[in-house]
Amino acid sequence: MTKFENCDESSQAGSTYPSVYLGQSVALLTKHGKETPLGEVLGAGLGCRIQHVSDYDTDQFGTFTRDIARVGSQLEAARAKARMGMKLSGLSIGLASEGAFGPDPVSFMLPHNLELLLWIDAGLGIEVIATASGNTNFSHKTVSAWDEAKLFAESAGFPEHYLIVRPDDQHHPQFRKGLSNWDEFNGALEWALSLSSAGKVFIETDMRAFANPTRMLTIRRAAAALVQKLHSRCPACAAPGFANSGVIRGLPCEDCGQPTEQARADIIACVRCTHQILVNRDRQFAAAGNCDYCNP
Repeated sequence: MTKFENCDESSQAGSTYPSVYLGQSVALLTKHGKETPLGEVLGAGLGCRIQHVSDYDTDQFGTFTRDIARVGSQLEAARAKARMGMKLSGLSIGLASEGAFGPDPVSFMLPHNLELLLWIDAGLGIEVIATASGNTNFSHKTVSAWDEAKLFAESAGFPEHYLIVRPDDQHHPQFRKGLSNWDEFNGALEWALSLSSAGKVFIETDMRAFANPTRMLTIRRAAAALVQKLHSRCPACAAPGFANSGVIRGLPCEDCGQPTEQARADIIACVRCTHQILVNRDRQFAAAGNCDYCNP
């Protein structure tokens, strides 16, 4: 059985030491320019060297253009990339990035980007996950005239943010991606219209990292979160990655005192041994509006 320690929110959850990865090489398999932001953030934060592995087509793990479907979850895809980079480079430490796009999980109205970074240290037998999320220009539109196409392109941040064009709809097998200037865009529209059976063109944002500056910023934030996790080391075994792994719910209601679904503590856990601590949150009571007893 796992034994929990209890700490206040203001207490130090893990010990911070000089980076255990100072001077070490880390494999990063990518073909979409992620070596630049990840190398800068992790190099400065950890003192490691990102070794760019490029002799493998990462599109085999799935594409945003949907011609190759991603196999498994976002985490599973990142793990496959990291392991392949480690295999090809012969390094014992690997890093991978995997993005996902969809509706905002709160409002379900705005587009949302979740970036996941996975750090694998085979020597220590650990995996450390860091994420960052935020707004994105992820969008698409079906058009039949230049004015409509131009309006969509401008709203998507083109030409700084690249676009993809295909005839008819999102299911058409032919497309042109990486469109980065107005001449290319106009040519691609004419090409798509010439192949369209309905006089329609499907335009969508190109979500590959190098083609999307907004996504690159989110990747940088995920990298900063990873640096913070890797600097936090387990008090029991000194492994990096001692960080928040969940919550304990049951914060008592301010009126009736019954437990609610609001969190009362955070679980800080080691990714290597079984050591965990509970960090109590500063808030002692939940608002009555969040209580199922007061508001059945």
